[in-house]
Amino acid sequence: MRVYLPATFGMLEDLNENGVFHARSGYGFALTPALRDFYTEGDEEEIAHAAFQDAAEASIRLLAIGDEEAFPHRRVVVSVDVDDAAITLDPGMGESVVRLSPARIERDQVAALHVDIEESEEATAKAIEVIDESDLGQEDAMLTVGDALDNFMAFYDPSELPFLVELL
Repeated sequence: MRVYLPATFGMLEDLNENGVFHARSGYGFALTPALRDFYTEGDEEEIAHAAFQDAAEASIRLLAIGDEEAFPHRRVVVSVDVDDAAITLDPGMGESVVRLSPARIERDQVAALHVDIEESEEATAKAIEVIDESDLGQEDAMLTVGDALDNFMAFYDPSELPFLVELL
């Protein structure tokens, strides 16, 4: 199953150095039966994009923690392919939420890397400031987070990871 994992640039550096990546708290986002049921229209790709967006929003939450030093205002999503046996659906946490066991991802499981471009940093920085309010349903905060989510994330092939880490 394709799973979208929220991350930070520091987590990409760890993946590059160690060849492994740990899904934060063991959770990811995927095209689940609950997500399919939630949407009345749209093909598989469109619905999977909703799971990707959930991971991109979760990346904002990771950035809000403040641990990211190199790029504190760039969302990162790591797309991985995980054996179905390692996945537990958790629709109580959200339609697209899955729990990974083990939460350890090997480099060869990585299907793609997605990173905010420089022009997106301002909107992401604003979203980081209001992510908690957005989660609580505050309308202006939700719109600010939505603006960040609308921004383009650059796509990188997994083979480009060493260059991405070195050159970005």
